[in-house]
Amino acid sequence: MEEITDIKRFARKNDVPVLKDDGADFICNYIKEHNVKRVLEIGTAIGYSAIRFAQVSPKVHVTTIEVNIDRLIKAKQNFHDTGTEDQITSLGGDALLMEVPGEFDLIFIDAAKAQYIRFFEKFKANLAKGGVFISDNLAFHGMVEDISLTHNYSTIKLVKKIRKYIDFLKANTEFHTDFYECGDGIAVSRRITEC
Repeated sequence: MEEITDIKRFARKNDVPVLKDDGADFICNYIKEHNVKRVLEIGTAIGYSAIRFAQVSPKVHVTTIEVNIDRLIKAKQNFHDTGTEDQITSLGGDALLMEVPGEFDLIFIDAAKAQYIRFFEKFKANLAKGGVFISDNLAFHGMVEDISLTHNYSTIKLVKKIRKYIDFLKANTEFHTDFYECGDGIAVSRRITEC
């Protein structure tokens, strides 16, 4: 898994946010344990999480969306280098303006934090029966619980948006959500009618 280490090193060096190890392990275990075959990822970055998901099993196929063209180009190179390119379909553009055909067993939200509610509402039509949404960064480096950790105005605004999303998940009568402290805070949301 030398390539994965290289991708993480590149991400650190270039300030590209990637899934924390225990968060990635949690989702990969979920994919394995629930026999997930079709994943939709909103927010490719440089492809680290899509590669991790694809490496769980050759039967896993990931469709991933990225708005930043430079990151998408790097992600496609990483898919090629790790031999996962046949398992990953990468789409460039704004996920909120895109129609993605098909149903998915797992929809992973890890893009613009301020848009999480809109991503959730838009893509719930793509969720297969028994499927789940998994959302990342709900702790946001501890700031969601303790906003005094930052004095940056734009970060405070972002933390408030994440709190609003958490409240949205808790109040959602269509979905039941479990919250986990692994990674940078993860939520798993499943339709109540299927619980």
